[in-house]
Formats: sequence, C-alpha cells, structure tokens
Amino acid sequence: MTAPDPAANAASWDRSHDALVLIVEDEPEITDIIAAYLEREKLRTLRALDGHTALDLHRSARPDLVLLDVQLPGLDGWGVLSQLRQRGDTPIIMLTALDQDLDKLTALRMGADDYVVKPFNPAEVAARVRAVLRRTLRTQRQDAPSALRAGPLVIDALTHTVHVEGEGYSHELLLTLTEFKLLHCMALAPVRIFSRSELMHECLPESEALERTVDSHVSKLRRKLDEVGLTNVPASVRGVGYRLMADR
Repeated sequence: MTAPDPAANAASWDRSHDALVLIVEDEPEITDIIAAYLEREKLRTLRALDGHTALDLHRSARPDLVLLDVQLPGLDGWGVLSQLRQRGDTPIIMLTALDQDLDKLTALRMGADDYVVKPFNPAEVAARVRAVLRRTLRTQRQDAPSALRAGPLVIDALTHTVHVEGEGYSHELLLTLTEFKLLHCMALAPVRIFSRSELMHECLPESEALERTVDSHVSKLRRKLDEVGLTNVPASVRGVGYRLMADR
C-alpha cells in the first residue's frame, strides 16, 4: 500500500485479508457455522438477527459485503436489499430457502450480487464471498481515480501529494511516507473508524512497532493539518481508533 496504485491500497484496505462481512440471519446456529468458515478465510464477521438491526449495523460498521437471508422477522430480506441498494453498492449475497427461479431473478434484478439456496455448503458460501469481493475489487481498480477527495483534502496516490483546497487557494502539505499512507488509508473511507491495529497493518506492514507508534504518527499528521486550519483531523474515537472526519 515504486508509485502506489490507489486500487492496490483499496484492496489492502480490509478487502484482501480481513474484509468485514455482515451476516443477516435469524438462526444463530447457521450464523455460527457461516462465521466459522469465513473466519478461517481471515474474514471478519458481524451479525444481525433481523432486518432493522442489519440496516443499523450497515450504516455504523460499513461492511465490505452483506450475506442476507430473505425470511427475517420484521423487515424481510427484500426490504433490506431495497434499502441497501438505495444507499450504495455494498456487495450483497442472498441466503435463502426460496429456490424458485423467480425468487433468484427477483434478487438479481433488485441488485443482489449472488444467490445461495439453503441448505448450502458453508465452504461454498465462503468461496462465493471471496469471489464477489474479488469481482468488486476489479471494478474498483478500473474505476478508481488517482486522486481521492475528502472534504478539502485532495490526496493523489500517483504523485504522493496532498493539497488542502478552498475557495481561491490550494496549499500543499509536506508529509512523511507513513503520514501519507495513514491519510490515504483513512481517506478511502473518510467516516469509517479504523482501529490502531488496522492502521498499523496497512501503513506499517513491515514494522515491528507497537500500536502506540500509530498514535505518534497520527499526532504529527494532525499537527500539520491543524496548521492549515483543519482541526482535530483525524478525529480520535475513544477506545477504538481514528477516523478522518465525522459522518455528515
């Protein structure tokens, strides 16, 4: 994460090894089995037993992929799928006992990325999750611009430059390589909360530094941003880590 490929950074950001998968399933036994297989694949998991909880967790945790059952208490999977597609393009794989072709076509037409019928082989589910994440990553590589914009920040991964832009001015920040990596990593998801261990893994992968080293680099980055009028950026989230900016 030679000149860094922005898509390669996107890949390393919780996609290639520890992507977060939200499992929306009202049967805990099934969830336990799926989670175990996904975790063997070095994927992280989050669980929701109903549709409304799934929507709340999707908004707060911003998972990389959603495994979504259709028959849920309260808001069913079709309703969740519809609302998730209104929010964005998070990959969604439907998990359901409904095996009619019409159900599969309905799911795909509504925006699902894949459809798995119960009873299923959990190893196959894990493989499909990996396949959808890889496919999503390829699309990102094709579409990703070299420059990321996060508020007034313009971060160019090809030239390793950062500018703070406002009305009538553009100020270039002089950052160390580690400071640049930290800023670029968080700019990929500006309102997402990154733990110290995540930032260390992404930005100091070959270092034997402790997590508190991340605090030191973030503190220096914050001082440089403060000098150009961006206060408390990145923001600290007590007991969790950092995020670039607050959710609007």
